[in-house]
Amino acid sequence: MCNLKPLAKWASVGFASMGWLLLISVGSTLQAQSAIRALPAWTAKEIAVIVNDRDPQSVQVAKYYQEKRKILPDQIIHVNFKTGLQSLSEAEFAAIKQQVDKQTPANVQGYALTWLLPFRVDCMSITTAFAVGFDKAFCATDCNETRRNPYFNSVSSRPYNDFHWRPTIALAAKDYATVRQLIDRGIASDYSKPKGSAYLLKTTDRARSSRAVFFPEVVKKFDAVFPVNYLQKNFIEKRPDVMFYFTGLMHVQRIDRNNYLPGAVADHLTSTGGVLTGGSQMSILEWIGAGATGSYGTVVEPCNFPEKFSNPGVLMDYYLRGNTLIEAYWKSVAEPGQGIFVGEPLAKPFAKPVQ
Repeated sequence: MCNLKPLAKWASVGFASMGWLLLISVGSTLQAQSAIRALPAWTAKEIAVIVNDRDPQSVQVAKYYQEKRKILPDQIIHVNFKTGLQSLSEAEFAAIKQQVDKQTPANVQGYALTWLLPFRVDCMSITTAFAVGFDKAFCATDCNETRRNPYFNSVSSRPYNDFHWRPTIALAAKDYATVRQLIDRGIASDYSKPKGSAYLLKTTDRARSSRAVFFPEVVKKFDAVFPVNYLQKNFIEKRPDVMFYFTGLMHVQRIDRNNYLPGAVADHLTSTGGVLTGGSQMSILEWIGAGATGSYGTVVEPCNFPEKFSNPGVLMDYYLRGNTLIEAYWKSVAEPGQGIFVGEPLAKPFAKPVQ
């Protein structure tokens, strides 16, 4: 994380003016449990699965996910490109995206990728590249902001119809067995109404705690709605009920010593947590391996703008009101161009069963 300048800059003008701290809307809907307005959750009809036929794990994951989530055959999109690369070039991606666009049914609102590599397209994340296409406005040199997400903090349930964006997430882990466990956790979470807790940690790493300035307000806004713990420490352990875990460090200790409920979301604000393999910082895949169902991290140095990471208050708002994991996570990141989403997209622990 290059320096503290972004934090000082936005503290001086107020994050609310940038739209990141949208806890006014959270507060108005979450004053009490009875005030929550339920939102619909995506079903298998809204997701298309993209499989790289040249990648054995991608083929396995796509087959398993299709079976478990009952994805229709015309929503399985086949592409074919070289495996094992961390990044695709703009030209390589353009050819793949053209194939995907041709195969995508009109009703599809989002994508699930089924490979570990690649996780980047040139200077942006592969999930945002598939969501909206390659655009250098999502990239940044030095400490600059990027193109914004119109789906951020939106009640829309049809992002492609409304914004021409298809939110994308990667069903990724270090090996196939771990991806299967991830998928199974997502399915197990559906309609479970878990009695969990949220943990928001302000760590000793000041640069990576840039969003912690808002954590006390999140606690207030969710009072009487969902248990939220604001802690000034570097890690938690032996917690039996982790549903949300947001922190900021290069490496988070003892994450495997907690119990993550099915559907749990966890991420750590750092420069390159989204570098899924070969990075010098902790990969977000460590959260998946520890038992989380979703995570998010940046694939290139983003500077410590909170807008480039998940807003816990917004994410919790939409998740608790019934949105799926992919919907709530994408709605919580104002500038997602440099960040990759990983997890089981259709996990919906707080949704109401469809009659």
